[in-house]
Amino acid sequence: MMGVKGARALVCGGGGFIGGHLAKRLLDAGAASVRVVDIKPQSDWYQVHGETENLVLDLQDKDACFQATEGIDAVFQLAADMGGMGFIENNKALCMLSVLTNTHMLMAARANKVGRFFYSSSACVYNGDKQTNPDVVALKEEDAYPALPEDGYGWEKLFSERMCRHFREDYGLETRVARFHNVYGPEGTWQGGREKAPAAVCRKVLEAKHSGKHEIEIWGDGHQTRSFMYVDDCTKGILDIFSSDILEPINLGSSELVTINQLVDIAEDLAGVKLKRNYNLSAPKGVNGRNSDNTLIQKYLGWEPNIKLRDGLAKTMNWIEQQMLAGVTVK
Repeated sequence: MMGVKGARALVCGGGGFIGGHLAKRLLDAGAASVRVVDIKPQSDWYQVHGETENLVLDLQDKDACFQATEGIDAVFQLAADMGGMGFIENNKALCMLSVLTNTHMLMAARANKVGRFFYSSSACVYNGDKQTNPDVVALKEEDAYPALPEDGYGWEKLFSERMCRHFREDYGLETRVARFHNVYGPEGTWQGGREKAPAAVCRKVLEAKHSGKHEIEIWGDGHQTRSFMYVDDCTKGILDIFSSDILEPINLGSSELVTINQLVDIAEDLAGVKLKRNYNLSAPKGVNGRNSDNTLIQKYLGWEPNIKLRDGLAKTMNWIEQQMLAGVTVK
C-alpha cells in the first residue's frame, strides 16, 4: 500500500480548478514535496501555492513529461483540454488530443520508476444508451461497456483508462483510476465557455440579480438530471482511491440527484431572487440523465461524497460573486 505522506508528488494540470485544490490537500496530507505542472502561465493559474515547485510545461510533449516525473513517487494526472458541455460538444478534436498527454505521462512514469499513477477519468465514459431518461438509474462501473461514451472527450477518457490498465498489467506500473462526476466549487472556471453547469448557473443568477434583468437562459428543457460533487469531496476521494488497492476504474461522485431546474431553484434561493426562465432547446445539454452509483466506493472505502449540493453551491456562489464584484475576467 502506498499513501501520500512522505511521498514526492506531482500534480499535472495543477494550475486548473481541481488540481489547485489537490495540491493544497497533498501539502496538508504530509507529502514530502509537491510539484505542480500546467501549460498555462502561472499568472493564469487559479491557485499558486508558495510551498510547491511550480513548472510551466506542455505535457502533450514527451520530453516535458519526462522532466515532470523525474524524482517523483506519486503522479496525479489531471491535465486535459476540456470544459463544460458546450466546450466538449464543440471541440471534440481538442478533447481527443489529451490522449497525447496521458500516453506520454504513462511512458515517462514507467521510465522514471514512479511508485503509483492516478488518472482522472470521467462519467462521460459511460454508455450513452443508459443515459437517455431523466428518471435515471445510477450508473455502475460495469455500465461503461459495451462502449458508447460521449463522442470525443468520453472516447479519449475510456481509451486512456485502458492504457492505465495495460501499463499496470504489462509493465507493473501501479495505476488507479477514478471516474469524476461533475465537480464544482470555488477557485474554478465560471465564465468564458469552459465552465460547468453549477458555476454557469451561479454566474447567470448573480448577473440577473445585479443587473436587475430578472431572466435566465437555461440550456435544454431543465428536466435533465445530474449529480454534482463539491471539490473537497473530490480531493478526499482522489487521495483515498490513490492509496487503496482498487485496481479497476471506480465512480467518484455524489449520488444526490437533481434536475437542472432544481439546481436553478437552489441558486435563486441562495441569491434571494426569482427569475423568468428562458429555455434554449438548441443549446448543448448533454445526456438526459446521469447519476453515480456509489456501491463500490462504499464497499471499498466505507465512504462516499457527502457534502450537500446546497452547502457547496453557497460557497461557490459566494466566491463567484466576489470575482464578479472585483471585475475579475476569465483565466
